[in-house]
Amino acid sequence: MSQSSDIARPSHTPWGLVFLLGSLTAFAPMSIDMYLPAFPSMGADLGADAGQQQATLAFFLFGMAIGQFLYGPASDRFGRRTPILVGIAVYIAASVACALATSPEWLIAARFVQALGGCAGGVVARAVVRDQFDHTETARMLSLLTLIMGLAPILAPAAGTLVLAVAGWRAIFWSLAAFGLAVGIAVHLRLKESRGEETAAQARSETPLRAYRALIGERRLIGYALAGALNGAVLFTYIGASSGLMMGTYGFSPTAYTLLFGFNAVGIIGAGQVNRMLLRRVSPDQVLQRASVGGVIFGLLLMTAAATGWGGRWTVLPLLFAALASYGLMAGNTMAGALSVDPRRAGSISALMGGMSFGAGALASWASGALHDGTGRPMAAVMLTCLLGSAAALWFLALPGRRQPAP
Repeated sequence: MSQSSDIARPSHTPWGLVFLLGSLTAFAPMSIDMYLPAFPSMGADLGADAGQQQATLAFFLFGMAIGQFLYGPASDRFGRRTPILVGIAVYIAASVACALATSPEWLIAARFVQALGGCAGGVVARAVVRDQFDHTETARMLSLLTLIMGLAPILAPAAGTLVLAVAGWRAIFWSLAAFGLAVGIAVHLRLKESRGEETAAQARSETPLRAYRALIGERRLIGYALAGALNGAVLFTYIGASSGLMMGTYGFSPTAYTLLFGFNAVGIIGAGQVNRMLLRRVSPDQVLQRASVGGVIFGLLLMTAAATGWGGRWTVLPLLFAALASYGLMAGNTMAGALSVDPRRAGSISALMGGMSFGAGALASWASGALHDGTGRPMAAVMLTCLLGSAAALWFLALPGRRQPAP
């Protein structure tokens, strides 16, 4: 009997598991959004220029992309719990190193190692979900994780500002170390091993490189991976360009910017929960088809508004909200579709998806910054390009001639 045939549809939502796995996926947004308010004081204290400050973020994203390729195969071979606990231990140690940094170079290196540890939570959490749920329920569970993870962009900047005001920028990294310790204790006490014997046997029979080579040859998997990564790059583009657009181009105050940033995060969370409801009646692929078309339409409208200036910010901002909302409808479903291609390699697939997502996001964010001209046009152009690429990957690679997903 295959491992996947033992997976049952739950009679109720396992909220304890949802919150635990959601906390694991929150390492990245917490580590990014909480320290952004500290850039000025951190730079002044360490003598870091603007480029070095940005490098602390760039190297973190680079570490997130690389680390996932290590933890995915490790979780297939050694089980889900051990890689998570090892990653959290690295994250805690690196967070302490960040708090003790005395130079920009020290902080940049520590941020890179922090990402290498923190990425374990997200990549293994997705594999844990696929271990325990079928294709549709995996998509629904991942939408719930989006709800938990989506709270970070709302709460983390405010928390970072508060900690900064009370105790200084170093206390932000001590707080992240404490967060890692709390999640690590919860994992040790509450997370049961979920890797199946079929997955373990498959991992023992091949090297990680062989596993990745086999996965790259799966057209459907690459389609889902590109669709998810390019749609996620829309979100990374927005994160990188939002402060310059809203405060620089449109003249919003820092307080108004924080509120708008939170409002867009609520839109993504809300779309994820709409996705959960839709999955009671339609399949994940049907949601993907409609969401990809909707994303392209709103991307085209956003590009038109940004290029012509028609309606100013009060046209661009609602269209930006709508384009970003497509992430809540696509992220969980593309991941669930990819995991359904070969459940025996769930950890490696999760790593491939996560690595491609952070890689595409970093590239898109860089392109938007490189093209910056003081208007919303570069951001809108990069977003539209990503949305078109995402839809093309879905329609021409993932969906044509697809077989029924593994149960």
